[in-house]
Amino acid sequence: MRGYWRGAAGWLALWLVLTVIAAGAFGTVTALAGLAAWLLLLHVRQLWHVDALLRWLDQPPGTPVPHGSGIWAEVFSYLARLVRRQRQNEADLRSALERFQSATAAMNEAVIILDELDRIEWCNPSAEHYFEIDARRDLGRQLTYIVRQPQFVEYLDEQNFAEPFVLRGARGGETTLTVQLVPYGNQQKLVISRDITRWERLEAMRRDLVANVSHELRTPITVLAGYLETLNDQEAPDPEFQRRAMELMTQQTSRMQNLVEDLLTLSRLENARGPSAEQPVDVPRMVQGLHQEAVALSAGRHQIGVDIDAGLWLTGAEGELRSAFLNLVTNAIRYTPAKGQITIRWRPTQDGGGAFSVTDTGIGIAPEHIPRLTERFYRVDRSRSRETGGTGLGLAIVKYALSHHQARLEIDSEPEQGSTFSAIFPARRTSPAPVAAAATA
Repeated sequence: MRGYWRGAAGWLALWLVLTVIAAGAFGTVTALAGLAAWLLLLHVRQLWHVDALLRWLDQPPGTPVPHGSGIWAEVFSYLARLVRRQRQNEADLRSALERFQSATAAMNEAVIILDELDRIEWCNPSAEHYFEIDARRDLGRQLTYIVRQPQFVEYLDEQNFAEPFVLRGARGGETTLTVQLVPYGNQQKLVISRDITRWERLEAMRRDLVANVSHELRTPITVLAGYLETLNDQEAPDPEFQRRAMELMTQQTSRMQNLVEDLLTLSRLENARGPSAEQPVDVPRMVQGLHQEAVALSAGRHQIGVDIDAGLWLTGAEGELRSAFLNLVTNAIRYTPAKGQITIRWRPTQDGGGAFSVTDTGIGIAPEHIPRLTERFYRVDRSRSRETGGTGLGLAIVKYALSHHQARLEIDSEPEQGSTFSAIFPARRTSPAPVAAAATA
């Protein structure tokens, strides 16, 4: 038996004994009147405590629990313990919610909490960005009012959340998202979404790369297979035909070899996070060598000039820089008609950097093609590129090699007026030539 029952029973027994004694001493009426007065006072005291409890319940949270006496002392003490426990639980829940919100706010994935009617209860900043939600204005709105794609509405209605939904066209059509719904609690849903735009683009690039490589290899393989089949079918060898077949097969084999080498070079540059080496590069000597190679490759068909600042070097990977510069030089020779002029320059820039440029009087490039020139296998004129022996990967190699050196490629061209391709290096990549090298130059 609880303590207050023992106390109440003791007081009741005491008053009954006193009433019996008072009845013998003062009469029954007087004793009963005294007992009634005591019961009235006890009832008023109970009403006062009930009123205190009701007034406390009407007060805002945090109001102290009133004090009482007797059995009410234990009631109010028990309520005080419940209030303290509730406040502690609320503090723990608030702390857990804050940690959850802080963690989800730092996530790249979008997180949205929906109620049983698919109304937004909470979202993190990534969800605001991806779905263009205002966390204050849109709370309580159905998610389908904001994401109005019919396929997404069907995905919510079907309640089949085993597979994620791919939402294309988010944020004005420029973003692709995967949306995964996880049911939990009382018919609530947790929406987790991530941006897969980059992966979609990489997958498209992979498909394009496979298709382009297959297309580029088809012609050489067809030529080789055709000539080999013809040579095998010949009963009497034709020396002239064999010579011509060997010449063409050698050309196509060289073309495939160049394509494979460029693919390997491009793959290596793409996977590297920076230049393969950080060392002083004697660019003046390199440009002189490129000029000699250009003269040999041109075979007298072009006028090739050179303008070199002998006192300007670079810091980086010599192999990557030479590959980039050589691609620009060979492109100029390929696309400049006979008797055209080509000028190779290595000069300082006004901000202390360096600029390697190749200027030609070739066929030029229309403005709409210039932004796409560094894409793999992109060609302004496919037939002309194949005739000149290009693989379509040269400028892509140039782009990655320059990016490793914090440099940029600038293209200035007009149709039938020629082109200038310039590799612009920042000042932190340039350095003065050593004294001995400058004197030798």
